Amino acid sequence: MDQDQNQNQLQIELSEEMAEGIYSNLAIITHSNSEFVIDFVRVMPGVPKAKVKSRIVLTPDHAKRLLMALSDNINKFEDMNGNIAMNNDSGTPFPMNFGGPTGQA
Repeated sequence: MDQDQNQNQLQIELSEEMAEGIYSNLAIITHSNSEFVIDFVRVMPGVPKAKVKSRIVLTPDHAKRLLMALSDNINKFEDMNGNIAMNNDSGTPFPMNFGGPTGQA
């Protein structure tokens, strides 16, 4: 029985480079009738252009599974650490000015 169980397990490999991750502070989600596309972007203060750092393409059922898994993990995080504060007082969905003073050279 243990041998059957081991044969049904998926082994996932994570390279050192991939394990470092890529920082993103903006996600843009689009969809068609057959797929969802999530572009992860890094926006930097004072830089008018931002590049997509990673793109993930999902089927609709996998997108919904991701939504449910992320929701479950956020609930677990908040149970341990308290509610995640959302800073949406300004009425804009994303703070493009990063909330600090503007630098001058």
